[in-house]
Amino acid sequence: MSKIEPTSTRFVIEPLSQFDLSTHSRTTTVRSIAITSLSNPTILYVGTNSGTLFSLSADTNDSNTSQNGTVPSDSASFLHKLSFIRSVSVSDSPVDAVLVLADLGKVLLLSDGSLFLVDSELSNRAFRLGFSKGVAVVTRRKMRNNESEGLGFDMNNQNHRFLQKLGGLIVKDGETQSGACVLALAIGRKLVIVELVLGSGKSGKSDKDFNNGSLVVLKEIQCVDGVVSTMVWIDDSIFVGTVNGYSLISCVSGQSSVIFSLPDVSRPPRLKLLHREWRVLLLVDNVGVIVDVQGQPVGGSLVFRHGLQSVGELSFYVVVVSDGKIELYNKKNGVCAQVLPFGGEGIGPCVVASEEDKSGKIVAVATATKVVCYQKLPSVEQIKDLLRKKNYKGAICLVEELESEGEMSKDLLSFIHAQVGFLLLFDLHFEEAVDHFLLSDTMQPSEIFPFIMRDPNRWSLLVPRNRYWGLHPPPAPLEDVVDDGLMTIQRASFLRKAGVETIVDNDLFLNPPNRADLLESAIKNISRYLEASREKKLTQSVSEGVDTLLMYLYRALNRTEDMERLASSTNCCVVEELEHMLEESGHLRTLAFLYASKGMSSKAVSIWRILARNYSSSLWKDPALDNIIQDSGENLISGKAIAAEASKILEESSDQDLILQHLGWIADISQVLAVEVLTSDKREIQLSPDEVVTSIDPQKVEILQRYLQWLIEHQDCFDTQLHTLYALSLAKSAIEAFEFENISENLASGNTERKNLATLRNSIFQTPVRERLQIFLQSSDLYDPEEVLDLIEGSELWLEKAILYRRLGQETLVLQILALKLEDSEAAEQYCAEIGRADAYMQLLEMYLDPQDGKDPMFTAAVRLLHNHGESLDPLQVLEKLSPDMPLQLASETLLRMFRARVHHHRQGQIVHSLSRAVDIDARLSRLDERSRHVQINDESLCDSCNARLGTKLFAMYPDDTVVCYKCYRRQGESVSVSGRNFKEDILIKPGWLVSR
Repeated sequence: MSKIEPTSTRFVIEPLSQFDLSTHSRTTTVRSIAITSLSNPTILYVGTNSGTLFSLSADTNDSNTSQNGTVPSDSASFLHKLSFIRSVSVSDSPVDAVLVLADLGKVLLLSDGSLFLVDSELSNRAFRLGFSKGVAVVTRRKMRNNESEGLGFDMNNQNHRFLQKLGGLIVKDGETQSGACVLALAIGRKLVIVELVLGSGKSGKSDKDFNNGSLVVLKEIQCVDGVVSTMVWIDDSIFVGTVNGYSLISCVSGQSSVIFSLPDVSRPPRLKLLHREWRVLLLVDNVGVIVDVQGQPVGGSLVFRHGLQSVGELSFYVVVVSDGKIELYNKKNGVCAQVLPFGGEGIGPCVVASEEDKSGKIVAVATATKVVCYQKLPSVEQIKDLLRKKNYKGAICLVEELESEGEMSKDLLSFIHAQVGFLLLFDLHFEEAVDHFLLSDTMQPSEIFPFIMRDPNRWSLLVPRNRYWGLHPPPAPLEDVVDDGLMTIQRASFLRKAGVETIVDNDLFLNPPNRADLLESAIKNISRYLEASREKKLTQSVSEGVDTLLMYLYRALNRTEDMERLASSTNCCVVEELEHMLEESGHLRTLAFLYASKGMSSKAVSIWRILARNYSSSLWKDPALDNIIQDSGENLISGKAIAAEASKILEESSDQDLILQHLGWIADISQVLAVEVLTSDKREIQLSPDEVVTSIDPQKVEILQRYLQWLIEHQDCFDTQLHTLYALSLAKSAIEAFEFENISENLASGNTERKNLATLRNSIFQTPVRERLQIFLQSSDLYDPEEVLDLIEGSELWLEKAILYRRLGQETLVLQILALKLEDSEAAEQYCAEIGRADAYMQLLEMYLDPQDGKDPMFTAAVRLLHNHGESLDPLQVLEKLSPDMPLQLASETLLRMFRARVHHHRQGQIVHSLSRAVDIDARLSRLDERSRHVQINDESLCDSCNARLGTKLFAMYPDDTVVCYKCYRRQGESVSVSGRNFKEDILIKPGWLVSR
């Protein structure tokens, strides 16, 4: 909230009219005064010391507020006169109290200890009520919600039941009353509860008696501590005040309890019913204590400036008079809101009267010879007056009070928050101004546009032309607002030196702020308001203005992160309004984000490419350089981050030309990002594989391999050319890797050249290239094995050669590689098992015993072969093939094992044959009923799915005798290994096999 303090008290009431008693009677003075709350116009009743009652009319429609909204001065010399209506003589003694019974059309008067009744128009003489003298105080029972206390003739009447509860009079059948009210009278040390009955209706009574009334005693309460001098009755509680203190008496039970005692030396007690809060104000000298109907203090105490003579109530305020001044104190915070003089000092006792209604707007003050009537200013006029005096805190407090009491609409509340915000804005309190803007629900963000961009602009027509009571200048750019504010402060400085009081914030006056600091604060807080406005539901044009102008403000503060966050999010920025500004200021990243958010992918990626040129290749690859840049504090990013932003755009784009145009520089920075661009599944239309393969830099081999791998494994590509290209690429890389490993093994461990070679080994793949090559050669049957074999023929990739020779059906070459080059006896024997012919084992044995090329016989491998598969070999042929160089003991032991294995195999066959004959006849008949078919598969057989020749390729046979090739088998989603051991319930078969189902 603003620190500006009010320079003077606020205006809550204004003088309305006055009455000079001396013009009617020079021999009497004012003693008491009362105001009606139900009549129109408002009537004032003035009781005099000479025993006369005057009635005066106050025209509340004749306000003295000027047309321009200014509040009149405190002087009442120019006021209209209160209209004199009529007067009536009451008694020869002063009229001590006037009690208006507006609902009964009567006025009750207390004079010389007796009660008098007169009609509200003073058309008849005062009628003295027949009752014992000595009445010191009289009060009427007040009910919440303005309930009546009158007693009717209906026995079911709620008020009648209440009087019965008091122990009052029982109304007999046939008796009627025209009107009544319940009063409490203080007579010495006792209270008497009476009913004022207007006419009894009994026979023998004249019309005159009927029109006047009588008092009926309902209850007497004794033992009041001291003589009662003031009294208030609300609901069932009677508050009484004596010189000893304040007590609370129950009108039902008659029990009395002390609220608190008064000091020995103090002013006379006074009580005032606060109708608005339905509480009672107890006065102790110049302190007011507010209590509830149970007599319990609530809220804080009110401390008045001086000892008061009379007290009244007006809306949120307590009205007190003393020494010729009327003062208004806020009930909640006890602040003195207004002080108005209505007579000179030493004028004697004064009395104040207010309407007996929580919504009353009139208060009257009387001196000995003069009555001044005051009217409450409309709440809006009070707020305007506070704002003119720059008492923003007081204005907001008043607004909050009105809102809590339900006297201010939401729209008006929002309007005032906006008004206060604009006033604070022009007073250079930008943070507080925006706080109020945010509290206004009706204020439009477009009202801020003129403070950011000069008219005319594309949003000028959206700005509402609100003047906000004309209390602040028209909107202007923030630079002008700051300059004008500083000039006002400077002008106030000269005026103060000349002795002229000015309304300027003392903090700004004593410590003039710096222009740059003020402008920065203004931009920051206006940005805060626009940021909050983005969360509101706005029209498209207003949203465009908010986001675009917010970008202008971020640029003015050089808040790059905020600019980029706004540009990269969903926004309504107008690109053509920002392009030139962002280019000139060098905020190309922001512009790139903005292009991307608007779907302008080509422009966005082009900017990222321009930014990438500012970084050397070493920056992209050396993380140490990234750390240096970060430590330097410069607003830079790495080349990889640039490429990442561009790749995000390209991953969603289906524009093939755009992707291939920028693929190269992204690949230079990060091959991983390049692969993500090519293999993205975010785009609606995939790229042409042929075009992509052609456009990939030949030096970026791994990008090509990763793309081909994605096509084959994830996109189910069956293009034989791409399969062959992938195999050749992997083979070439495998050769290079093999050669690199040989070179690196020959280098010293700490050699610089080796470190450089190690750097070159960085790969986007986690699996070594040879492993990837071997898996692909085994799993795919769409590549050309001869072409791949030609490439690796002169290399040391023996396992890869074995796989290719197997594809070509070169069994001998495969066995030679497995047995002699790789010396993998287990793999060689497994391959012989796959061949399924006994001569394969014999051929392998010959290779072990006669390796050729000057190699020594591999007796250990030969013994292993004879041991594992001796039963499949002809002993005579084995003896012929055994080398004379083979040790006799090893040869004899091996042959013995081979013969034992053959005998065991023969006997095992006999046992199985005998068991099969012993099977139950029914079971055999059941099996004979099953479908039986012998299928002879040869090299000319065709796939039942694609009609391709099976040849020497792997294939599978299903339970329904369907024979498919490996390609079709895998396409159906089966998990298959090359060896065929994972075909689940189906059978992997080779050409020449006889399969029976």
